[in-house]
Amino acid sequence: MRVVIIGGGFAGYNAAKTLLKSLPDTAEIVLLNPTDYFLYLPLLPEVAAGILDPRRVSVSLPATLPGVRLLLGAAKSVDLQAKQVGYVDTEDRAHTIGYDRLVLAAGSVNKLLPIPGVAEYAHGFRGLPEALYLRDHIVRQIELAAATDDPKERDARCTFVVVGAGYTGTEVAAQGPAFTAALAARHPELKDQAIRWMLLDIAPRVLPELDERLGKAADRVLRERGVDVRMKTSISDAGADGVTLTTGDAVPARTLAWCVGVRPDPLVEAFRLETAQGRLVVDAQLTVPGHPDVFACGDAAAVPDLTRPGKLTAMTAQHAERQGKLAGRNVAASLGYGEPARYRHHDLGFVVDLGAREAAANPLHIPLSGLPAKIVTRAYHLAAMPGNRLRTAVDWALEAMTHRQTVQLGLVRGPNVPLDTDAPELPRSTFSRG
Repeated sequence: MRVVIIGGGFAGYNAAKTLLKSLPDTAEIVLLNPTDYFLYLPLLPEVAAGILDPRRVSVSLPATLPGVRLLLGAAKSVDLQAKQVGYVDTEDRAHTIGYDRLVLAAGSVNKLLPIPGVAEYAHGFRGLPEALYLRDHIVRQIELAAATDDPKERDARCTFVVVGAGYTGTEVAAQGPAFTAALAARHPELKDQAIRWMLLDIAPRVLPELDERLGKAADRVLRERGVDVRMKTSISDAGADGVTLTTGDAVPARTLAWCVGVRPDPLVEAFRLETAQGRLVVDAQLTVPGHPDVFACGDAAAVPDLTRPGKLTAMTAQHAERQGKLAGRNVAASLGYGEPARYRHHDLGFVVDLGAREAAANPLHIPLSGLPAKIVTRAYHLAAMPGNRLRTAVDWALEAMTHRQTVQLGLVRGPNVPLDTDAPELPRSTFSRG
């Protein structure tokens, strides 16, 4: 028997891990993923800010899932009648693989909005290449600002616009000022230069998903660090030299970080089955109706929330991890090993790292801020990571005791991390070059 899992994120990784424990050695578990690592997404902002080495958030799939066959590639098609998945490997060669059971855990991609210039001049924040690009890009802007004598150009290069005040955007904006201050301190030419960080969102407050007190705590931390927080405000267009806000204000800038949210992976459309909010419809056992051999979980699946009748579970890592575990259990049950179960999960709370000694958290719905929240946040991440815990803790200790590394590696360029993941390539621009 062969189980094929599409996607090695929170859902796919945990589905594979559960299947390893649930199925006999004679079963073949295949994981189809574009990279050979599981990416711990919540810590990407710390990679972009130069706190964590990118390898800390990249957990080897072969090392932590022994017994799982890894196929490096991206799924492109699914034939439900022939029970085959078509995919393209990392050398652009087309392949197909058959399955007895299929688990869709393809996750999500950047959410685009029909705003002129965004696809060309903004960059998302969903993967390691994007985090590395943003880190290098920020370093480049500070260095180019120090090199120019034009005050207008210097101001534009020292302006950083983040759109989206959810978890990711808030963490990026919170980590940014300390990072750019450390960079500017190495350039005497920028001694009196103002460095501006902006956080925009059409929502009425920061972190609208969390308890209002936590949102206010995060807002306070951001403003204390000099972040220009503007709620009920977004951008109406973006260009090579800056953005225009929905208020009509023009903001000269060379950096536009797009953190407005995600949408299900486009692979969902290949199934040509019923969807809800762009996600593949499944029942409470994560089975696709009419296809008992196909399961879906995580951001790509419209999982009914039994704790809130009529609602779908949120697209969060917490749900993806637990749904992945249940998908693995139910796949094994469908093959005669164990009993199936329905997905019912009560929210255990969330954590948001705000840099330095600050964080916002509500473990078990107990609102925390400041140092207590910081301790809870880092403890949670260390417990949730499937590997690299010691190395991550060491990086945090080094960041507290030494100067962070601020060199740009130049490994990722703008055209290699387009915001529109369906676009083969985007034209080079000022944002892309530097």
